[in-house]
Amino acid sequence: MTTSTEDMLSLFEKFQKYVEEEQARREVIQESARDLEQHIRQMMTIIQGIHQESGIKDSPKVISRAKDLVGPCGQVYQKLSSGIPPKEYYKYHEIWRGTTQKAVFCIALIEFLQSGKLASREQVAAELTLKIDQAEGFHLDLEDYLHGLLQLVSELSRLAVNSAACGDYDRPVAISQFVNELNAGFRLLNFKNDSLRKHYDCFKYDLKKIEEVVYDLSIRGLKSSENKSSIDVCPTSNIPENSEMAA
Repeated sequence: MTTSTEDMLSLFEKFQKYVEEEQARREVIQESARDLEQHIRQMMTIIQGIHQESGIKDSPKVISRAKDLVGPCGQVYQKLSSGIPPKEYYKYHEIWRGTTQKAVFCIALIEFLQSGKLASREQVAAELTLKIDQAEGFHLDLEDYLHGLLQLVSELSRLAVNSAACGDYDRPVAISQFVNELNAGFRLLNFKNDSLRKHYDCFKYDLKKIEEVVYDLSIRGLKSSENKSSIDVCPTSNIPENSEMAA
């Protein structure tokens, strides 16, 4: 059946309406994502204070200032979630994905500095007012959480070096133990050849850097007595150059 000119125009007018609505929705989402990025950038700037000598000696003040921004981040996530139609989370996910990974990193670093423990996915999601179950809609994607943890390892390798340089010899040992345990967990995963696997490939170099710091403290006799049983061998001996992820 031949389509009349009027029918054709009516059809494309509907297309145009959809395009305009989609563009308006994206602009609202992108505006919220920019607000979120601003909060996270401020948090990361504050956290960088732990690498200064004053911050290493008095990290609770740095942590307190950074934690003050977690609440506002949660509020932005709530605004974001209200603008996402049901079942369309991954349609717009890339807009805030990188920022969320940074948010995970910040919260995980704060938790480690406070307790020496790993911030679980459930804990991070709760602090950001996000869900865990994809079926519930706006949630903390598992890969975003894992990318955030890998960013944490890179930051801890830097902190280990700076802590030792400032005379805090216990913190590099604690970092080494934590990162080794985290590495054992990551080795249980099979990332194949995606962005997460490529990010993980940097893990062994960060771990090697941390263990070199601990080894240097050990041979110089700067480790405290309760930590003498940790890494006292050459740090490179137990890190395969071409280690593979467990299947």
